[in-house]
Amino acid sequence: MKISLWFIGKNKHDFISEGIKLLEKRIKHYCRFEVRIFKSVKNGEKLPSKELLKKEAKIYLDELKQEDLLILLDENGKEFNSRGFANFIEKQQLQSSKHIVFAVGGAYGFSEELKQKASSKISLSKMTFSHQLIRLIFLEQLYRSFTILKGEKYHND
Repeated sequence: MKISLWFIGKNKHDFISEGIKLLEKRIKHYCRFEVRIFKSVKNGEKLPSKELLKKEAKIYLDELKQEDLLILLDENGKEFNSRGFANFIEKQQLQSSKHIVFAVGGAYGFSEELKQKASSKISLSKMTFSHQLIRLIFLEQLYRSFTILKGEKYHND
């Protein structure tokens, strides 16, 4: 199984980039893993939000293969605790999902088209976080889920 984290636009803060590199290295001990950073929509800050969402969706949809399992990190998605998320990851492994793509939306989230294409949506909190910070928070939870599944000392109940 391969897992990918996709997002649009560079990380704006060095601490986020450094954290992503650290967690990416750790996660690769458990599965094939990659972080894909797509270029921001040209002049996206000047576009109406609906138009920006459509263009961002096109970026993802152009790269997505039919057999990929798309999961959106969305504030209206299903919430898990850390053990529940670990169980979710394990279930995906057992169902032989060849490639799971976790996607982070931009400042306005996701278009309706992308939401309909996704197999599920996951929320990391009822709180709202910046799309920059959620990248790092998600990777920490993904790493944590693998340590839970392997019975390693990292997660404390």
